[in-house]
Amino acid sequence: MMHENRHNDIVQLNEDVSNSDLYSKDLAPVPPEERTWSMWSLASLWVGMAVCIPTYMLASLMILGGLTWLESLLIIGLGNLIITIPMVLNGHAGVKYGIPFPVIGRSSFGIFGIHLPSIVRALVACGWFGIQTWIGGLAIYAIYNALTGSVGVEGLSTGKFIGFGIFWLINMYFIWKGTESIRFLEQYAAPILIFMGLALIGWGAMNAGGMANVLSKSQNLASPYLEKQTNGKGYQLNLNPAVDENGHIKADEFKFTINGNEGAWFPLKGAVIPVAEEYANNLAVQLRKKTANGFVLSKVATINPPNSNQPKFWKYILFLTAMVGFWATMSLSIADITRYAATQKAQIAGQFIGLPGTMMLFSFVGIFVTAAAFIIFDDILLGQDAPWDPVSLLAKFDNPMVVIISQIFMIIATLSTNIAANVIAPANAFSNLKPKAISFRTGGIITGIFGIIICPWWLMNKIIPLLLMVSGLLGPVLGVMLADYFLIRKTEVDLEELYKEHGIFRYNNGFNTAAIIALFVGVAVALIGYIVPALEVLYTLSWFIGFGVSFVLYYVLMPKGYPIKPDYND
Repeated sequence: MMHENRHNDIVQLNEDVSNSDLYSKDLAPVPPEERTWSMWSLASLWVGMAVCIPTYMLASLMILGGLTWLESLLIIGLGNLIITIPMVLNGHAGVKYGIPFPVIGRSSFGIFGIHLPSIVRALVACGWFGIQTWIGGLAIYAIYNALTGSVGVEGLSTGKFIGFGIFWLINMYFIWKGTESIRFLEQYAAPILIFMGLALIGWGAMNAGGMANVLSKSQNLASPYLEKQTNGKGYQLNLNPAVDENGHIKADEFKFTINGNEGAWFPLKGAVIPVAEEYANNLAVQLRKKTANGFVLSKVATINPPNSNQPKFWKYILFLTAMVGFWATMSLSIADITRYAATQKAQIAGQFIGLPGTMMLFSFVGIFVTAAAFIIFDDILLGQDAPWDPVSLLAKFDNPMVVIISQIFMIIATLSTNIAANVIAPANAFSNLKPKAISFRTGGIITGIFGIIICPWWLMNKIIPLLLMVSGLLGPVLGVMLADYFLIRKTEVDLEELYKEHGIFRYNNGFNTAAIIALFVGVAVALIGYIVPALEVLYTLSWFIGFGVSFVLYYVLMPKGYPIKPDYND
């Protein structure tokens, strides 16, 4: 029998379960009077989370893979519309019951079984927390150099570690102040970040001959930098040199390097260079341009391998899967945030307004600004010289005030992403391990400590592929949770039982066997594609495949032999 009160479809506890070891103030249902997050609060949250360096660089992967800027944007938009649907569905329980991900997950995985997916989710967030904190620290370091006129060093330095420490402490401040301070941060950061994006687009349009001119030349970034072709008489090299706003090639000269031996510089008269057959496979090309301060050199371009015969439709599917996986971890723990929303309408509208539109806008900013830089800067002579990430772009400005203002924006963007996406979920997951002993604040401090332990300054490039792989394998967790909440329980969860050590969600010694089986089978199916090359498609589509397999398997297993009525005689 259920004992809850209802207030505008918000379920409240009507039984004192505060003595349970599974209960704490931080994990308790949020009462209606404390639901302060409106539709615009949630939309602002997504603006704050979506505006980050990975979003800025998202479209670059697609354009470099041969897609047009418009195709890239449409895939980003569609992918984020798709992931917003399970985001909203999983956020439903957060609004209705006011509980975070580790607590609602007790209903499907069991009071102890939920630790497995929630801690994996937490560790992924800790990894990203460390990486984002290092990036934020580098922005502080850049501001210090701009203010003092110092020259930044390439490797690790005391200044970079001081910047990391300062940014770490800023993150810890918001964790200590709690979720209201996070809402304040996101609401005020959102308009600043939108203004920053629009200002960057305006800068590119004004300095590169207008929006149409920039977008028409953006496809140069997708073309091979150096491609070998036969021309009926022999071989030729097709260069893809950068052009100015009038369409003129910026480089003046080129030189060949053949089998490691550098040749002389020759005038560059066009984008096609004839070559002898014996040299066609073993050479590289470098461009240069004469400026008032001397010569500017391009990177060395080698011959690109022939384009893959892979159908373009398959490229669309691959990139679409990557877009869905981008926010896959947030779709698991979105109840951590929606529990502060007053109504279902607020969480649904806020997420649909905030997520897909912001991802498209700031991916477009990345495309447009990179394409504009390709035209504007004299030292960009080939597509591979283009500054795809904002840090590389900012390095091209000499004006200290431009650097300082831009890096302040970078700090705001990184902070708003880090707090919302990489702190709230692990703080709740760690708190759920020992609710009476570990508070949200303590869980947040643990997250921060893990962010230091992973040594992001050394492992950033090595750990990112692992984090992305694990994120792609979390689809089965969401499949189990949605099947349990919507198909098995029809959104009706006995709220008090979630906090009882010997209630209906104890299952088999705290683990729901059906959920554990469905989870491991879903992950195993995806990993088979990683191990067996012939089944690579299973791994490539791991989020969709894992989600579908676990969703169906849990639904099949759960009604058969897994009773959910209370047994208080354990």
